[in-house]
Amino acid sequence: MADSMSAQDKLTLIKANLQEVLKEDIIEDVILRQNRPLKIYWGTATTGRPHCGYFVPMVKLAHFLKAGCTVKLLLADIHGFLDNLKAPIELVKFRAEYYRFVIVSLLKSLNVPIDRLVIVLGSSYQLSAEYTMDLYRLSSVVSEHDSKKAGSEVVKQVANPTLSGLIYPLMQTLDEQYLDVDAQFGGVDQRKIFALASDALPKVNYKERAHMMNPMVPGLSGGKMSSSDPDSKIDLLDPPHVVEKKLRKAHCAPKEVEGNGILSFVEYVLLAVDGLKNDRKGSFVIERRGAEDVEPLIYDDIATLKADYEADRVTPQLLKPAITKALIELLKPIQAEYQASPEWQDIANKAYPPSEVKKKEKKPKNLGTRFPGAKRGVEAKPDGHVEGESKDQVNLGTDAEGAMKNLDIESKAPS
Repeated sequence: MADSMSAQDKLTLIKANLQEVLKEDIIEDVILRQNRPLKIYWGTATTGRPHCGYFVPMVKLAHFLKAGCTVKLLLADIHGFLDNLKAPIELVKFRAEYYRFVIVSLLKSLNVPIDRLVIVLGSSYQLSAEYTMDLYRLSSVVSEHDSKKAGSEVVKQVANPTLSGLIYPLMQTLDEQYLDVDAQFGGVDQRKIFALASDALPKVNYKERAHMMNPMVPGLSGGKMSSSDPDSKIDLLDPPHVVEKKLRKAHCAPKEVEGNGILSFVEYVLLAVDGLKNDRKGSFVIERRGAEDVEPLIYDDIATLKADYEADRVTPQLLKPAITKALIELLKPIQAEYQASPEWQDIANKAYPPSEVKKKEKKPKNLGTRFPGAKRGVEAKPDGHVEGESKDQVNLGTDAEGAMKNLDIESKAPS
């Protein structure tokens, strides 16, 4: 596929839908002058369960692979542990394996070749003596201020941050050298780390790399799509009725295009995926309710869809069912592969063990002192006797003879 593409076509596909490219001349030099496959690295910290937002970077990885690039996928298990203990160290190994299953399945579902995909586990080289020494060298040329600033949009921010949050950006910088790549790819939220890498690597005698950035796609609730916020994302293994329910609740204000996660999903996932799977310009179909002869709306570019949405020709009531149908179809091959793989299912249970449901403790009912027959300040003991300031009024003793005497049963008996 890539062999039949011209160098310019490869460049066009590599840069398609990117928000920003830093040091573009490095990419052009490799493709146009060195005439070899571009080597790209994309990393993901193995923390929460991957969700449908992962289709966004997967579409770009698919573009890179289709253009003949070598894509190195870093399963950043050590990074996941460093980021404020998002992934307990005991679960890191299982979660990295779960991510491997998910990402390979995602790429296969997009109908792209994965022979140039190289999966690397971070801990396979990040614990070596050589890497550790280079990390020390890097820490001697990067200030605490610059490292903290670089990770501000990626590392979890807390009131009392740990030193691990400062190491995180340095490791991501150093990974470019140890993975032997020409460029790193990520979301635009990684820009400060990319800028740090461009500045710091030459200071320890390593070459500068190019950086390619995807736009940030809003989540279903309008903010950033996050694994830790169940309302902002759809899990890749969610059944159809759950997908439908979440999309029905998704934020999608009429006539509002800016920050609309539903429209962004069409732009960066559905249109792109349809094009990749069918090797043509992608299209998105919206069925219209009404008479049987009403033609569906078919869009092959996002600008027209956005214009129709702003003009209220396309409403949330039309858009949401269309996206629901398309997404359920998109998830089918991934979920079918999961159901057919006992190994994947076993890893899923180990990586994300079901949380234990705590049984509610039954508390003894306190009837208070106002129910009929109650006496204030009285407490019954297991052996039958009572204690408290009113005990003389209710105490019947601890044996039958005493009880009859206290109740004065004989004197009250009818003659």
